[in-house]
Amino acid sequence: MGDRMTDWKAIGIGALVNAVLTMVLTLVLFPLFFLGPVIGGFMATYLSRENIGFIGNPTGGAADGAVAGVIGGLVIGLIFILGFGALSAIIGLIFTQIGAVAGTIALITGLFITFVTVIIGGLFGAIGGVIGLSVREKESVKIEFH
Repeated sequence: MGDRMTDWKAIGIGALVNAVLTMVLTLVLFPLFFLGPVIGGFMATYLSRENIGFIGNPTGGAADGAVAGVIGGLVIGLIFILGFGALSAIIGLIFTQIGAVAGTIALITGLFITFVTVIIGGLFGAIGGVIGLSVREKESVKIEFH
């Protein structure tokens, strides 16, 4: 397992799937938001070229899924902070005193949501990574002739 490399393209795809699905599911059907990191971690591990024919300890899959989950959580947090930053700037143009308070509240809320999404994304991404590696492992059948 020491020569196993991280496939960053697969992790990037998994992180984007994680971020998009989490945001869509949060808006449409909130109780299913956790499927975004699970599917993102699954995609990161399943699409990785390094896992083709891999049989062994699933910690590599968990690590790839967790990294995809953390990156997806950072993307969600960044979008949240930038979105509220624009909103508080508009409020600041209209009401000077309220704008300063709204900006501070938006920043604190954005940092909190970023922290929570990174933790949740990492945990559920690791679960998805283990599932993805298990599925990839079951697909790779080795035929031995004696």
